[in-house]
Amino acid sequence: MRWLLLLCLYAGMVQAQLLPSYGDSRTATTGWQFLKVVPDARSAGMGEAFLAVADDMGSVYWNAAGLSKLDTSRWHTMLAHTAYPASINQYYGALAWRLNSNTLFAGSLQYFDAGSMPVTTEFQPAGNGMTFHPVNMALGASWSQVLTDAFSFGVTLKYVREDIADVHNQNMLFDLGFRYDIGIARTRFAVALTNFGFNTTPDGSIPVLSITDTTVIVQAEDVGVPTIFRLGFAWDALASETHQLTAAAQLNHPTDNNETYSIGLEYGWKKLLFVRSGYQFATDLAAWPSFGFGVRVPRYFGTVQLDYGFQYMNRLGTVNRIGLQLSL
Repeated sequence: MRWLLLLCLYAGMVQAQLLPSYGDSRTATTGWQFLKVVPDARSAGMGEAFLAVADDMGSVYWNAAGLSKLDTSRWHTMLAHTAYPASINQYYGALAWRLNSNTLFAGSLQYFDAGSMPVTTEFQPAGNGMTFHPVNMALGASWSQVLTDAFSFGVTLKYVREDIADVHNQNMLFDLGFRYDIGIARTRFAVALTNFGFNTTPDGSIPVLSITDTTVIVQAEDVGVPTIFRLGFAWDALASETHQLTAAAQLNHPTDNNETYSIGLEYGWKKLLFVRSGYQFATDLAAWPSFGFGVRVPRYFGTVQLDYGFQYMNRLGTVNRIGLQLSL
């Protein structure tokens, strides 16, 4: 009960600090937007209502407290790929190591690849024959700790970097999350604060051509971080050996956009085959419900899990995700 009270107090303080008044969305006021791109296929298939569900390697991104729900294997790993239109891709990898029954450590790498782009100028709007390759990367280290049978927390420290032409920006951010198993009707809730840190100033130069000479712009304003406060709830409606059904709901409040809501379902058959669906509300991106499926295969060396997630978004079109997890 003491941990539950602390969790509620934490959630209230975070809400007071991060949630602006309604009508003040602060859209496009932060950088590091690639950090919002969900990497794992399982959560995407559930409409990104995954915070309180997270119990696999996707927890590294969503809520490191969920790593405590991994099976007793010593090593766990995940590789994931997200394919956007226009040859834009995101690659994600994570590795977790169980120190003991209560403590796990993990490392992760998130890389967003927008491909090569032509360099354009005022006098050469179609390109001057040169190209540049933007780099968006996050390198993280996570710690998950079980405090009681019902309560666990997780912390992630991330080094993030963005390079665009001759300008780069880097920062240190952290995530903090809690998970609490209520113990009534197989329900649980989770709270997470992600991408929390200080503003930073980009370094580098931008040449601007004019008729008389070339001016190099070196001044830049501080770039804010896309901090997100999330609150999730999950309920295992079915939990037999043959049938499993989990329903989830989630509140998302970013500091640079409007509040959104997500709901999701996951049905499992004998803990081997899984079908998922979900929907995001109050957002202009999600056009259709999301869908996904998964296959989990126990092997003599551990467990292999393959997941696929499908989303169709306004202005972006079809987004496909695939993920592979392995426990040893």
